[in-house]
Formats: sequence, C-alpha cells, structure tokens
Amino acid sequence: MQANEFIFNQTQIPNSKINATLKLLSEGATIPFIARYRKEATGSLDEVEIGKIADQNEKYLEIDKRKETILKSIEEQGKLDVKIKQKIKNCYVLSQLEDLYLPFKKKRKTKATVAIENGLEPLANLIWQQQNGSISKAAQSYLNSNIKSADDAIEGAKHIIAEWISQEDTARNVVRSAFKRDAILSAKVIKTKKDEAGKFADYFDYSIPLKKCPSHTYLAIRRGEKEGFLRVNLEPDNEHTVFQLIRRLTKQQRSESQNLMEEAVNDSYKRLLFPSIGNEFKKLAQEKADEEAIDVFVSNLKQLLLSAPVGSKTTLAIDPGFRTGCKVVVLSKNADLLEDTVIYPHPPQSRSTESLHTLENLIHKYKVEAIAVGNGTAGKETFKLCEQLQAQNVEKYMVNEAGASIYSASEVAREEFPDLDLTVRGAVSIGRRLMDPLAELVKVPAKSIGVGQYQHDVDQTKLKNSLDRAVESCVNQVGINLNTASKHLLTYVSGLGPTLAQNIVDYRSESGNFKNRKELLKVPRMGKKAYEQAAGFLRIRGGNNILDNTGIHPESYQTVQQIVTSQRTSTEELIGNKSLIDTINIRQFVDENIGLPTLKDIVDELKKPGFDTRGKAKSFQFAKGINTMEDLNMGVIVPGIVTNITKFGAFVDIGVKQDGLVHVSQIANQFVSDPHEFLKLNQQVQVKVVSIDIEKSRIGLSIKQAT
Repeated sequence: MQANEFIFNQTQIPNSKINATLKLLSEGATIPFIARYRKEATGSLDEVEIGKIADQNEKYLEIDKRKETILKSIEEQGKLDVKIKQKIKNCYVLSQLEDLYLPFKKKRKTKATVAIENGLEPLANLIWQQQNGSISKAAQSYLNSNIKSADDAIEGAKHIIAEWISQEDTARNVVRSAFKRDAILSAKVIKTKKDEAGKFADYFDYSIPLKKCPSHTYLAIRRGEKEGFLRVNLEPDNEHTVFQLIRRLTKQQRSESQNLMEEAVNDSYKRLLFPSIGNEFKKLAQEKADEEAIDVFVSNLKQLLLSAPVGSKTTLAIDPGFRTGCKVVVLSKNADLLEDTVIYPHPPQSRSTESLHTLENLIHKYKVEAIAVGNGTAGKETFKLCEQLQAQNVEKYMVNEAGASIYSASEVAREEFPDLDLTVRGAVSIGRRLMDPLAELVKVPAKSIGVGQYQHDVDQTKLKNSLDRAVESCVNQVGINLNTASKHLLTYVSGLGPTLAQNIVDYRSESGNFKNRKELLKVPRMGKKAYEQAAGFLRIRGGNNILDNTGIHPESYQTVQQIVTSQRTSTEELIGNKSLIDTINIRQFVDENIGLPTLKDIVDELKKPGFDTRGKAKSFQFAKGINTMEDLNMGVIVPGIVTNITKFGAFVDIGVKQDGLVHVSQIANQFVSDPHEFLKLNQQVQVKVVSIDIEKSRIGLSIKQAT
C-alpha cells in the first residue's frame, strides 16, 4: 500500500489532492503556505485537511518503520517465512501488526515458558488436537523432577495452550469484537477516600457503554482513578465472550481433551486475553478522548488568539491584588513601557481615594485612551474602582490574565524587561493582551493559557504539536507587521523559526525598518525557500511598495501589474477602489501559473489592503450590585463573558468570582452538537441564572432563556 492510498482510506481526500500536498510538504512547504498560496495544486484544501494529510503521512511512516523492526527481529530468530513476511508487509493497522508479531516477541518468563522448559509442549499439542484418548494416561510420560504428577503435567500443558490462544488472530478478534460491541466502563468510589473525593461525586457509582462515553467523562474518570479516588473497570459480557471463544476453538464432541481445552480457553481469556485487549481498548479510548479534548483546546486557543485587539492606543494596565496592591503600568501606542507604580485601593489598606487620584494623574499625563484590568484576584473590585474615574471617554476592558504569571517569570520576559519586577511584567502583559492579543499570547506556552479542561490528562506531545500548529495558523492568518513584530511572534511565521526570527530582529536593529519585502533576502541565512514561505505573511506599512502591506505574495506582483495595466490606472489608485475592482474580469488573467482561486484572493486583498479580520475590541461592564454568589437570584438576567468552551457547554464569568456553566442544551433554541458553532471565547453574552448551589460553588446559566 502506498502512502496516498493509506491517507485516502483515513481521510477520504481525493488522491490527486493528497499527492500534490505530499509533494509540496516534501519540498519544505508549510501548511499555512500551501493552504494560502498553492490552492490550484491542492484543489483549495484548507489547513485542517492539509494537516490531516501530514498527520496520516507521519502515521504511515511510523507503521512502515515498525514493520522493518518486526521483520528484522523475526529474521534474526530464523523464523521469517514467505507467508508471515507477506502478512506483515500487507498490514497497515498497528494493533493487527502487533498481533502478527506476538508469537515471535521475546517474552519474559511466564507459566507457559516454564511449562515448555519442562518439556510439556508435545502434551499441549495432544490436547490441542482434541482426539479421543486418555490425556491423563499420556501425561504420565512427562513426569520429571519438576513435574511430580499427571495433574501437574496437564496444568502446565493448559498454560501453554492458554498462551497459544492469546496469540491467535481468531481469539483476539473475538475479544476485540466483544469490547467494541458491548464493553461497559464503570467507576466506583473507594470507600476509604469518599470524604476527599467530592470533585468526582458524579462518578461514585457510574457506568456507561464505552462507545457512548463522552471524552470529558472518560478523562474525568481516568483522573479520578489516577488520583486514587475511583476504582475503574472496563469489560464486555464476559460469559458470552468465553462462550464464543469455546465455540470457535473446540470441537463439538465431548472428550477429556475438549474439557481441558475449555478450561484452557477460560484461563486464556481471564489471565491473558481480557487484560491485553482491555488495555488496548483503554488506550484507544484514551486516544479518542485525547483527540476530542485537543480539538476543543485548539478551537478555544484559536478564538483567544484571534480575539479583537483594541489597537494602537495608549493603554493603562492594572494587575489587581488585595494585600500586595495593584500593579499599574502605562504603555505607549507602540506598547512600550512609559511608567509603572502601585496603588492600594482594597483592604487591608483601602486607600481608594488616593488610588483614584494616582490613576487620574496618569490618564491625564499620558492621554490614556484605554484601561485594561486583569480578571484574576480583585479584578472585579478594581474594575469597579476604574468606573469611578472622571475620564469618562476612556474605555475600560476586563482582560483574561491566564498565563500572565508564567510569562512574567519566563526567559522571554527577562529578555524584554531584565530590570523589572515579575509583577510589573505581568501588568505589562495584561495591557499588551488588550492592544494585540495575538502578539502577546504567543510569548506564553499555549497550554498555560488555560483554554480547556483536562489538559494535563491528555497526550502532552500531541497537545503541544496541535497547539503550536494552531498558533502558527493564527499568526499567518492575521499577517504580521515586519517592522514591529517581536522575535517570538516572527518565530511562528511560515518558513522562519527562532534563528531567522532573531536574524530579522538583529537586521532591523542595525539597518532600520524594512522598506520592502525583497529586503528580507539580505537577512543572514534567509534563503529563497524561506523567503517564499514567509514573504506573503509579512506586512510592511508605509514602505516603497504598497502591495507589501497586503496578503498578495510577491510571486503574484506581476499578475497585479497586468490587472492594473488592463484598467489603465495605477496600483495606488486601484487598491481599495471596490467599484473599479468589481468590474475586472479575472478569468482573462488565468494562465499555467495562476488560477481562479489565487486570482480571487488577489482581488479580495486589493479591496481591503491591511484589513485586520479580528475586528475591534468592545468594552464591557458586569451587572451592578452583583458581586458574590449570595447576590444572585434565580431567574435574573445578567451580562457575562465566555471564558471557556467545552463539548458539554460553556463557562461564563458573570462577575461573582465563580464562572457559571451554560450546558450545551441551554445555548440555543435548536440542537447544538458543537458549542463552538454558536459561541466564542471572550464573547459578551446575556445569561439567565437557572440554578445556584452555593455549597458546591456551582451556577447554572442559560443563554436561550435570556433572549
């Protein structure tokens, strides 16, 4: 089986598109570049589809590598015949591949290997054949210093048979079918831990068919098991499964050997097959749960990274706190630190009047246009303080500060602000998150931003790779200002990476701002391939070529010139002139190098050069007079901000220090299979309070009942 056939079986993407994508990937093209600038080659595959092709190709290569290892191992044992070799070469399912290898795998000492060492394999063969005759009598000839009786000999032979059965394709597939068909996942609380296991109360006596178990439920149960609070079982209908095995592996004639075979089948199932296939299905269930959970993390992260920025505004940012005070910074329009200080408006100091005076002085001194308040401890109290400021024309925003403390202590922060205290760095990060969420959040490890549940329970390598790919996607979707982007932001641009990103920053420091994209080729180690991959995603504002501030790739500039010439105008006059652009017949510019998909993208860019798809941030206010759960009443409708989205619903901050849950059934007046289709992180919503449990700190909310 070739790679493209394997990938097609997994994705159902046409072979022509798979082949084109694999060729581009092998030539060093990145996923964002292929999706944006090679639509003709791939038939306009999007990043998700291209990512699937890349992932399945990796899986194909992994299987091929495993096959080589297995074939080499069997050959070294002198047991590789044509039949097994062909079976292995034709196999592209890892579990089946391991089944084929199982009889040849080097084993630790088992009951079966001990029995074989004691010379009982011929007796096992005799029982396996299930012929009439006295096995007990035959067993007498196998007695030795280790085998004291016929019963001992028969017991050893049954151990050998049990191991043979556990390695049989037929037997393993019968058990697999049973697990797939009717395996039940069950959990019970460990009685001695019940008082400490409150967060797992939903699973104290719980069972569900494995195939119907939601990913978040599976991850929660496994976490409870790992933390020692739950006892978890996964098993099919054992009696029916054993019956199926007996029917397949024994002859339908009663004899002593058949009875012994049935006993061996039972032993094989309970001791070998059930644990082995059970672990296999636990692993599959974990992989499925990981995949679904990671998909949620990725969706949330993309929404957070693509949150609307407030833009280039002089910003006052506050990292709130009670006892240690609120750290205050003022950032310039370019996000440079202008001044920092500390105020103490909350208990125990309660110097609110003095704090307001300090803030008003800073606002007046620097002509502050926006205020960013972190949403952590004392966040709402600090936001209320800011609402008392006299400067009514200054917009105020509550900013998600998840991961800000990670950034503050990071090498990145030390590079940027070597002389600043950690808490001041945190306030700077909060302000910059408001000005440009994407540019600031790329400095924080993606899994530290807090964009999902159970992120520590899933495969960490897959999580990191998926989140890194999501960051790369967002950075390239928005486009980056080449003359202001940090090294950390440039790192995620298609084709660059840490070394080239640093070289760009160094070149910029030594030679000044880039005047055009071509100048990138002067950057040390910037080869033609890296330039090809990166150029279209980098923007130059105010340079000497207006097209450099668009998403049009330099390789298409000649086509743009043809379009301009056909309209008897100039590039400067054409750009942004929607009515004129709409008259262009782009089909006349199709040739062997450029097709309609790319031409449509060019036209879209000409209509709105430098357009930021993220929009503009909106200010927000929580309901007045509602500060704690005790202030809530059933049925009240309040404003809130979406802070997290899961498969089962969304969490909304309504300003009472405890997020409420909008269950998936309460999002809209229609069936909702994926909350991401209806909600976004940081979205402002109206919610109705439908349940309050102060003891368990739970709030039930409804969006559909609030409209």
